[in-house]
Amino acid sequence: MLLQYHDLNVRNATPEDAPQLSLWWNDGRVMAHAGFPLGINETVESIADNLRLDNEQHRRLMVLLSERPIGEMCYRMVDDKTAEIGIKICDFSQQNKGYGKILLSLLIRALFDDMGCVRIVLDTNLTDLRAQHVYERLGFERQGMRKDCWLDQLGNLQSAVDYSLTRERFVSFIV
Repeated sequence: MLLQYHDLNVRNATPEDAPQLSLWWNDGRVMAHAGFPLGINETVESIADNLRLDNEQHRRLMVLLSERPIGEMCYRMVDDKTAEIGIKICDFSQQNKGYGKILLSLLIRALFDDMGCVRIVLDTNLTDLRAQHVYERLGFERQGMRKDCWLDQLGNLQSAVDYSLTRERFVSFIV
């Protein structure tokens, strides 16, 4: 997959991206929102091995700004017509600049138009209000909340919000 919008690019992650992903995934500040305030202690080698298994059903994507990695996205086909997605802008200096809704618009459009999806789902931490705001602006509908559904690394119960999007509700931020 290769998606472009001005100086933003999204491309398939490759084993050569494993060192960058390892830096992000092992940084508790980057991973805290996902329940890993201590990072995930993933080695470069294990990340590279996992990236070699990517295919059209499950793919990790690198987000680049002017060819410099600033984050990652992913999708996983839940069934023939439904994809689950995720996004992280890992470079803190590039957060809160509107890139998330543009990047998600690119990915969502590709999943609907190129991959034949009719529904896209995701979940986010109940406390991640910034992400919820972005998802709802894109047209995602809240499907429910799962209270105290998992424990983070520090043993704290966390709750999640489930979202779903159809093509009819999709609001693209690509102009």
